[in-house]
Amino acid sequence: MTDDTSEAGGIPGKRSLRPLVGVLAAMAVSLTGTRISLVALPWFVLVTTGSATQTGLVAFCEMTPYVVVKAFTGPLVDRIGPRAVSWTTDLASATAAAAVPLFHTLDLLSFPLLLALVALIGAARGPGDLAKEVMVPEAAERGLVPLERATGLAGVTERLASTVGLAVGGSLVALLGPLTGLAVNAGCFALGSVIVKLALPRGMGHAVEEAPSQAGGKGPGYWRRFREGFAFLRGEPLLLTVIVMVGITNLLDAAFASVLVPVWARESGSGPAAIGLMGSVMGAAAVGGSLIAAVVAHRLGRRVVVLTGFLLAGAPRFLILAIDVPLWVVLAVFAVSGFGGGFVNPVLGAVLVERVPRRMLGRVNALGDSLAWAGIPLGGLIAGAAVTAVGLVPVLLACGAAYLLTTNLAGLRPEWREMDRTRGRVLKPHSKEDVSQGSADVAT
Repeated sequence: MTDDTSEAGGIPGKRSLRPLVGVLAAMAVSLTGTRISLVALPWFVLVTTGSATQTGLVAFCEMTPYVVVKAFTGPLVDRIGPRAVSWTTDLASATAAAAVPLFHTLDLLSFPLLLALVALIGAARGPGDLAKEVMVPEAAERGLVPLERATGLAGVTERLASTVGLAVGGSLVALLGPLTGLAVNAGCFALGSVIVKLALPRGMGHAVEEAPSQAGGKGPGYWRRFREGFAFLRGEPLLLTVIVMVGITNLLDAAFASVLVPVWARESGSGPAAIGLMGSVMGAAAVGGSLIAAVVAHRLGRRVVVLTGFLLAGAPRFLILAIDVPLWVVLAVFAVSGFGGGFVNPVLGAVLVERVPRRMLGRVNALGDSLAWAGIPLGGLIAGAAVTAVGLVPVLLACGAAYLLTTNLAGLRPEWREMDRTRGRVLKPHSKEDVSQGSADVAT
């Protein structure tokens, strides 16, 4: 490992792992905070209101701004630079997250105010997550790391954050209450902002340079960048198929995490500690899957890996909660699901970025992520209403069946054969060529 000694963050041609470590560290702390909030916020709403519908509404109000703002942020990330976007939005998320326990302590937190605050958190989180994803390929190049391996390491980071965050979140909520968890979430966002601002090399994550337009001698404007990204994505059948499939599974996952699991924990008497334990077991198993994917994914058939991963990670989680079994059986199923899920994002991330020119990575990634996440705001809202109307078990069974059908039918599409036509390779640091692979998670 060679430390950075130049303004660009390293000597050209020399290997420097500092950028990749810095980006992954920033991702780790912010994602850990988000996972803590994933336990604390729904439980806070559920115990204070007793309403599954209102719990789903809170999830809707957080994720709708997340998706909408992220969709339109891509051109700005390309133009301003992902580093500046990342640390400023993380700081905004920390401020809004800290306001929830503060206002509740002061007895000023009405339900409409809570909805407004979680909407601010979601609006800031979207660009922040996108900016960190966009910096991964550059960091991988500087470290001479194959981009599929970097994608796998990002997947490991996400899974570790899920393991730690859900365990800490469940413990904090059970021992100290949900407001403590929300306060820790704010602290994690603040730390992520500091890491990106101070720890990354100075030349890391700057704006993408583009050729001046003939009209004004400047780079293309916002809307031209946006249209270019949209047109590119529209001409990629494989990416569109993957995005639609992931969009449906993300909707089901959002329903599962924000409403179905908390309601199951309350009705079964397991409580918030069980939520944290289930998430931790699944996250730990997913770490193992992601580590293996980081080492060998570039040698495996991508289509088989993705479909097998979804088969393990999807329907079994819903179905096991629909039947009355001991907690250890639930944990075993979640472990298998986590292991399978650990293989999915590294492969899908590489497929996404290898087909996108580097100069368009921010805007195409933003559009792809936003389309894939478009159903997430509706997941909790629909699940809350459905559980209120027909009960928990029918909703779990219906969601499990939908997950199984969606992933298997998508895998039969002819364009999925294109997944296996390319393999990973190491790009030279500071390469000017358009990316032919890389890292940007499409799935949750």
